[in-house]
Amino acid sequence: MEAALDERQDQIHRTGEKPFNLVCNKDSLAGAVSQRACVFCGSRVVLYPIADALHLVHGPIGCAVYTWDIRGALSSGPELHRLSFSTDLQELDVIFGGEKKLYAALIELIERHSPKAAFVYSTCIVGIIGDDMEAICKKVEAEKGIPVIPVKSEGFMGNKRAGYTAACNAMARLIGTGDTTGISPHSINILGDFNLAGEIWMIRDYFHKIGVEVVANITGDGRVADLQRAHGAALNVVQCSGSTMDLAKIMADEYGVPSMRVSYFGVEDMAQALYDVADHFGDAEIMRRTRELVKSELEVLLPKLEFYKKALTGKKAAIYVGGSFKAFSLVKAFRLLGMNVVMVGSQTGTEEEYRELAEITDPGTIIVDDTNPLELTSFLEEKDVDIFVGGVKERPIAYKLGVGFCDHNHERKEALAGFVGMLNFAEEVYSSVMSPVWRFTERFQSGEKP
Repeated sequence: MEAALDERQDQIHRTGEKPFNLVCNKDSLAGAVSQRACVFCGSRVVLYPIADALHLVHGPIGCAVYTWDIRGALSSGPELHRLSFSTDLQELDVIFGGEKKLYAALIELIERHSPKAAFVYSTCIVGIIGDDMEAICKKVEAEKGIPVIPVKSEGFMGNKRAGYTAACNAMARLIGTGDTTGISPHSINILGDFNLAGEIWMIRDYFHKIGVEVVANITGDGRVADLQRAHGAALNVVQCSGSTMDLAKIMADEYGVPSMRVSYFGVEDMAQALYDVADHFGDAEIMRRTRELVKSELEVLLPKLEFYKKALTGKKAAIYVGGSFKAFSLVKAFRLLGMNVVMVGSQTGTEEEYRELAEITDPGTIIVDDTNPLELTSFLEEKDVDIFVGGVKERPIAYKLGVGFCDHNHERKEALAGFVGMLNFAEEVYSSVMSPVWRFTERFQSGEKP
């Protein structure tokens, strides 16, 4: 395609046109204006929802502003995470070093806010000038008696996925330091759910109803004390595999905690997640409760979805999300509504995930890794889509083309997980696709849309 740079062609695949071969998980091409964020941002979005921790950005003020309140992550208690703190490094700090400034900022903030722990994020400039964050954090930790953890997230170290690894390494320093007394043998940690619009509360309620204890939310509505005892859980249930799978691997290696990948989006995957957890524990009562829960939820949900399916059947959807694992659920959710997915991509997908997407999508479907606005515009126009699912950076692309949009990223305010979330998703897709506003767009008036 002409919109893609020659160097980007190997990151674009069309299902069924040739054998699968898609290059991914590499640094973004210079000049391609990637939709990705940097290493620092990747670490920040994972750790940010830990609500009773202090989050201090060691770097220029712009880095802290860019990631201020970056997720719609709700808390049932403290909201310290929603405050953005920065050492605000200036030119003189770059020349003479920012260690004294970092130490003073940590002391002041810990005394003022009394956090349970502190995460200190390094940025590009810190990596260049060589501030010894590890030494400063150790010094403050000894003085103040709380964990003070450096997050090695210099933006130039790689791509957003490297930021996920930095966040997991930081959390691993907390895990294993708490008391695991009283944890049920039927217990889990929820990894990779960030409590957007209160979704983790719904998921926890499902697990409570089937008789499974949730030890730690990692990281939505997270607490430092829960992280410290998370190694006592019997199973790690990983939702956003790209962001927290590294932590699950660390816990498997160091504490013998097994893990499984799940998704809470869509009817099929939500039900399968509950069944997989119940099956893992091999308890007849848990499985009985799971069957009853799924049956009762579907009896309410499926009749309501029929209205939306009738209106949306045959419409075309495009998907571009942060992690490719959630794209599987979205493909299934659109199919349940009778819609066709004609493009799907992500910022941080793996070859294995893209290969699986190629297997479950229809011939001609575009699969793309780490795309950019020009490519996305070309794909949406080529496939004549009716709705585009993405995040805040993709929204303007859809609206400029006169295409409906559904926000499925971390800024959203509508719960889309669980059985209730599937109904919310159907309602949002319907209201976007069927909105009369599209009659006034150039696309409609030119006759491109009926």
